[in-house]
Parts: sequence; structure tokens; C-alpha cells
Amino acid sequence: MDLQTIWYILIAVLFIGYFFLEGFDFGVGILLPFVSHDDTDRRVVINTIGPFWDANEVWVLTAGGAMFAAFPNWYATMFSGFYLALLLVLVGLIVRGVSLEFRAKMDYARWRQLADAGIFWGSLIPALIWGVRITNLVRGVPIGPDKNFTGNLFGLLNPYSLLGGIVAIVMFALHGAVFLSLRTTGDLQERVRKVARALWLPGALVMLLFAIWGRFETDLFAGFGVVPGTLPFITAVAYIGAYVFMRLKNDGWAFAATSFTIVMATVVAFQGLYPRVMPSSLNHQY
Repeated sequence: MDLQTIWYILIAVLFIGYFFLEGFDFGVGILLPFVSHDDTDRRVVINTIGPFWDANEVWVLTAGGAMFAAFPNWYATMFSGFYLALLLVLVGLIVRGVSLEFRAKMDYARWRQLADAGIFWGSLIPALIWGVRITNLVRGVPIGPDKNFTGNLFGLLNPYSLLGGIVAIVMFALHGAVFLSLRTTGDLQERVRKVARALWLPGALVMLLFAIWGRFETDLFAGFGVVPGTLPFITAVAYIGAYVFMRLKNDGWAFAATSFTIVMATVVAFQGLYPRVMPSSLNHQY
């Protein structure tokens, strides 16, 4: 195993940690308006991620630093090509962070409503864009022979990548719902459990559509492990296991299953990218 492969695995591990940990933060933020009946519920929901959300963002910062150090061409091409998309992610994270930190600083209903909206949109938009970004990477983006990105933001918003963004939103929302079921009690916990079960089937359908469509858009799902399709199959089994544990109201194992689903989905993406890192849709030789 050469040094480049070791660095690639390290970067993959950092993104796995980020999506696993930040995923339930995004999910909780997305679900905030839908599982809370009053301000007390909203405070309880927000407090479940209070100790974690800012520390979880360190993973992606470290991953970006590792990319810059080990693969400067990859870093330069991706960050320049996805500049506007990543700027939207950054703005969303800033809005969410400010909303989480300052929501309780002023005792005005209007301010709390604005903060709640900031938490929701600051979770939904980054989740969507991460899904769009990862899908575009595995699908291929317009990169010329000089390693420069030749597309634009609207070119990244193709139907398949938007479906990938929807998959990310639903998966993170489910992950967040299961996390909330671990951290809450009483009526709120039961509402969250119902939401989690309601999200499972739409999540399964969009992921199935994503996989089927992916057979025509990318070679992401080909040749994994000893038997082709092994890793996607393991991912599907973990997702089914999450539903079984949710029906049994075993919140701990359900959270472990959704966590493993996200981990395996990220592994599938990074193994599909290796060793090309950032394939060109113009010419695979680039």
C-alpha cells in the first residue's frame, strides 16, 4: 500500500466520521418543526445536539486540510469547481450555528421563530448540497485536460444529483429521528419514533431508485468486494435492520443500524471513486 492510498483512506475515514456524526445533527435540525408542538419541545430537541454539533464539524475541517496536504490538485479542482455550492454549505452552517448559540439569548417569540427557521434551513441546505456534491463526484464532473473545472453551479444540479441530495436529506432525517428517540422521553419520544418509522419507507424507495438509476449514470455500484455489489448489499441489510429495531423500539440498536448504513454508504462512494478521485464527465482519461 503506497502513501497516496494511505492518505486516501484517512480522508475517507474523516468523511465517514463527519457524515455519521454531523448526520444526526442535520437530521435533528430538519425535524425540529415537525416533531415539536411547543417551545418546550423545541428546547428539548435542540438540547439533544447541544453538546455535539460544533465538535462534529471538526471532522470535515480536518478532511479538507488532509486533502490540501496530500492531494493539492484534487483540493484545487474540487474547491474551485464546487465553490458556490460549498459557499452555500458554509453559509448554512454559519446560520445554524448562530441560531443554536443565540436562540435563548433573547426572550422574544419572533426571535425564537427566526432562530428555529435558521436551524431548519441551516441543516436542510447543507444536507442537500452534500448529497448533490457526492453524487456529482461519483457521476463525473466537467474537468478539462488542464484539470480545471469547466462547468457551473446549475450544471451540478442535474436530476440524478438532486436525487442524491434527496437521499441525503431523508437518510439524515431518519438518523436524526432515531438519535432523538434515544435522547428524549414521554410523548415527544413516541412522536419521534412514529416519524422515524414514517421516514423509513420513503428513504428505502429513493435509495432504491438512486441505485437503479446509478446503473446508467455511474459505475459506482460495480465490482465491490469478492462478489460485485457486496458493499451496497451490506448497506441495504443495515437499513432494513434499522426498521426492524425501530419496530421493536430498541432505539440503541436502531441508531447503530442507521449509523452503519451511513458509514457503509460513504464507504461505497469512496471505494467507487478510487483511484480516480474526481472523474471527468468529458473524458475519463482526464
